[in-house]
Amino acid sequence: MAPTPRPGVLALLTELTGDLPPDRAGALWRLAEESRQLDANVVRLPAGGRIAGHVEPDLDVLLYVAAGDGVLELEGRSQDVVAGSVVWLPRGSRRALRAGPGGLVQLSVHRRRPGLAIKTAAASSEGGEAACLLDRVCTECGRLAVESDARYCSRCGEELPGR
Repeated sequence: MAPTPRPGVLALLTELTGDLPPDRAGALWRLAEESRQLDANVVRLPAGGRIAGHVEPDLDVLLYVAAGDGVLELEGRSQDVVAGSVVWLPRGSRRALRAGPGGLVQLSVHRRRPGLAIKTAAASSEGGEAACLLDRVCTECGRLAVESDARYCSRCGEELPGR
C-alpha cells in the first residue's frame, strides 16, 4: 500500500518564477504525489507563446493565471486574462491560450487521468503499421498532442520534442 502523502505547502510561485529568464518556457512544477486524485501543473509561456487550440474531451480544467497576461480563446470567443484570473474550461470545450508581451504563468488543475495505454498494430482492426507519434508525446507529462503541428503540450506547456 502506498504511503499517504502529507498535506502542506508544496511550492511557492514566487520561488518558481522569481529569476526566470524572459525566454524560459515550459513546466515549472507539477504535482507528483503517487496517491493523488488530481493533476496540477505550473507552466510558463514566453512572450507570444501559445498552447494551440484543442478540445479536452474528458476533463474539466481549472486554470489560474499567476503572472503575466494573455488571450484565452474559449469556444471561439476571445477573453483577456490577467494575473489573478480564474477560468473554468469545461470538458468538451475548444480552447487555446496565447501569452501577452510579458509572458504568462498559469496553474492548471484537473482530475488525474489514467496512464497512457500503448496499443500494438496487431490490436488495430485495420492492421498495418502504427504511425510513429513520439514527436507529439510530451516528455514531461506523457500527453499525446492531438494537433500534428502543435509546438507545446496542451496539458503542461512543455515544448514538444523535435519542434
